[in-house]
Amino acid sequence: MKIDAKLTPQKLSKKVNRVFELAGQKIHAVNKSWDSSKGTPVFTEKGKYTSRGWTEWTQGFQFGMSFLQYDATGQDEFLAQGREKTLKYMASHVSHIGVHDHGFNNVSTYGNLRRLMLEGAIPYNQHEIDYTEMALKVSGAVQAARYAPTNDTKPWSPVKGSPGVKPSGYIYSFNGPQSLFSDTIRSMRALTVAHSLGHSLMGEGDKPINLLHRAIEHAATTSRYNVFFGQQRDIYDIRGRVAHESIFNRNDGQFRCSSTQQGYSAFTTWTRGAAWIICGYPEQLEYLDTIKDSELKAVGGRKAVTNLFLETAKAASDFYIDGYSAKDGVPYWDSCALNTHKQGDFTKKNADPFNDHEPVDSSAAAIAAQGFLRLGKYLTEKGDKKGGKKYTQAGLTIANTIFNEDYLSTDPKHQGLLLHSVYHRPNGWDHVPKGQKVPCGESSMWGDYHTMELALLIQRMGAGEYHTFF
Repeated sequence: MKIDAKLTPQKLSKKVNRVFELAGQKIHAVNKSWDSSKGTPVFTEKGKYTSRGWTEWTQGFQFGMSFLQYDATGQDEFLAQGREKTLKYMASHVSHIGVHDHGFNNVSTYGNLRRLMLEGAIPYNQHEIDYTEMALKVSGAVQAARYAPTNDTKPWSPVKGSPGVKPSGYIYSFNGPQSLFSDTIRSMRALTVAHSLGHSLMGEGDKPINLLHRAIEHAATTSRYNVFFGQQRDIYDIRGRVAHESIFNRNDGQFRCSSTQQGYSAFTTWTRGAAWIICGYPEQLEYLDTIKDSELKAVGGRKAVTNLFLETAKAASDFYIDGYSAKDGVPYWDSCALNTHKQGDFTKKNADPFNDHEPVDSSAAAIAAQGFLRLGKYLTEKGDKKGGKKYTQAGLTIANTIFNEDYLSTDPKHQGLLLHSVYHRPNGWDHVPKGQKVPCGESSMWGDYHTMELALLIQRMGAGEYHTFF
């Protein structure tokens, strides 16, 4: 990636305003046409949102976008819509025991509504606070209960000489208890918010299970097995490579192999999986700064946890920037897929959504950009101004690219906001337009939501403000 060192949040203000101008139109279009009996809108086909029966993991984005739109513009209709739809449709997601997506669904809806009240953006309503906090407490505990232990008993760290954290368990994916997804790091928000609200998961014999500790345990296990640090775990061990999935033997908890559901292979990096890592660890680093040292002793102490989280974020971020991003900051869907070699050195050119070989994934760019901005701010505040500048400018560079009309959908007949998003390339679910050889021109709920979340963050930064999930 060629990082633009001169960009500022203020310089992107016109593009940010354009994002929200278009987003309002898209939210209205989906709300007007969507039939809830068909399930949840997931991604577009020929510009129209359609569902895909895998899990209902995108509904929180659908309604969460209304809260983000209100936050950015102050338009009351979107606040009313977010409230109405959350109350009507989201309760089943709070108690859903079969998914790893509580952060996506519940923090994006109940969490955003609560945040708006706590920030003073809307009037404080004790009834509504009680309602959202009950939902968030239950969501965090239900997600934490989807737990599988590993056979690891010794602390581990990717940082040489650092104290470590035991990678002794994880929140398993919808594939089953053998499966650890990189995606799930963003659902640790559900656990940590619930912890901050004073909640625990009650286990057998009324034993309370600390939700913060479980979130850290999951993060340590994800770092240990899904992220690579150039330490010769296998012959493809490049620092920052991310495996979408890790597989464990459920008879004894032993790690067996890397895998993938949506990437090209276990030995390449599915770029949206890496983006979840890039976004998930920095936001947890921000959260850890609100936690007392005493709360971290049981999991190795602040230094152990912080070092692990920070090196994981930096490794994945550096590989994105220097390893597989196109020049303008947008990656292709996988770091090295079947036909990647036909593109030549694609890192020296801007991403081409209309190429003949492999699709780009703009949603990975939107997710990662937020992570870069958060990591940059964190490092700057810790005294690493050089590192902070690098990641901050990387995030702004990506935003500058995807907030252009090459990526924003200006067609009023197209229901999506961010174009050139890819869902599941191996399964062939993504639409290939007539005359094209790879998927392009389509949108996704997660891509649209994270584009708005990125734009809101930049809007806040431009005004000398900030926002976090907690």
